[in-house]
Amino acid sequence: MKKSKAGSSVAPPKKKINLALQGGGAHGAFTWGVLDSLLNDERIEIEGIVGTSAGAVNAAILAYGLEAGGRKKAQELLDRFWKFNSQCGKCSPFQPTACDKILGGKGSMEFSPYWQMFDVLSRMFSPYQWNPNHNNVFKDILEELIDFSLLQKSRNIKLFICATNVLTGRLKVFENCEITPEMILASACLPFLYQAPEINGEYYWDGGYMGNPPIFPVIYNTDCQDVLIVQINPINIPEVPKTATAIIDRINTLSFNSSLMREMRAIHFVTSLIEKGELDAAKYKHTYIHTIDAEEEMSKLTASSKMNLDMEFLKYLFDIGKEKAEEFLKDNYDAIGKKSSTDIATKFF
Repeated sequence: MKKSKAGSSVAPPKKKINLALQGGGAHGAFTWGVLDSLLNDERIEIEGIVGTSAGAVNAAILAYGLEAGGRKKAQELLDRFWKFNSQCGKCSPFQPTACDKILGGKGSMEFSPYWQMFDVLSRMFSPYQWNPNHNNVFKDILEELIDFSLLQKSRNIKLFICATNVLTGRLKVFENCEITPEMILASACLPFLYQAPEINGEYYWDGGYMGNPPIFPVIYNTDCQDVLIVQINPINIPEVPKTATAIIDRINTLSFNSSLMREMRAIHFVTSLIEKGELDAAKYKHTYIHTIDAEEEMSKLTASSKMNLDMEFLKYLFDIGKEKAEEFLKDNYDAIGKKSSTDIATKFF
């Protein structure tokens, strides 16, 4: 806290940001840690949030918590959600074995016979066959944590949840005033795990296929110039995948990152034209891009770890997220509102 010349305390300036939250299954616990640190910093105000898949869940809980009770309420609800995930994990056969903990790397379940059996069977049978009743335990916890009637009326936080239309291949963006539990589940619907939810006669899969996450909703619908991307899926990996599971996981990662990388190129192009004076800054929004990621740590995680709900692993990701967010705030707080702290060309081209 700074002091004025008269000796009275002066609060540090507050800065507004928009958040763009990627999906990635259990790896979304990294985002949980990032959000916890951002909520601890009174200098940061959140105007808009766009989320996909696990990022959509984190986004909805964050937006509702801020609306219902402020920062502490949002932290409490995020904590409850991820602890609920862990409790569900204890009832699941997907558990890391002793071999996983010794040989498989952090969070791995590659040696688990149940994981291996599921990996094979999920390519032979669809959820329409082995989950005909369309059961999804997360609907109950979402309805328990979030008062959707209050969330729909919220005007303080602009929330955007993204899903992929199965039949048209188009990205669908749901906004505050209409968001229901089904829309969040649609955004997080991995087609080999769950049946495609039906919403107003349309069917949806995970939003990551068309935007993980898309940036345009917060660019077009907020006044804030700064977008902070919480990136879970690594762009770079240390070695060529050689197992069938690792190859499929890398294909999915490339697919989920591709739309973001294309959008970053477009933002970079428009920004360059604005800075050169070739576009009117009064008509075109000058967007500043910031990122928080853990490329080195995430690139080492196996595909099976995205389904590992063991609290030790979730807490490991949470702690990394907190650490990376604190580093970002320390190194880049001054850049917010002034310039991008991420070199888009270097990171995404």
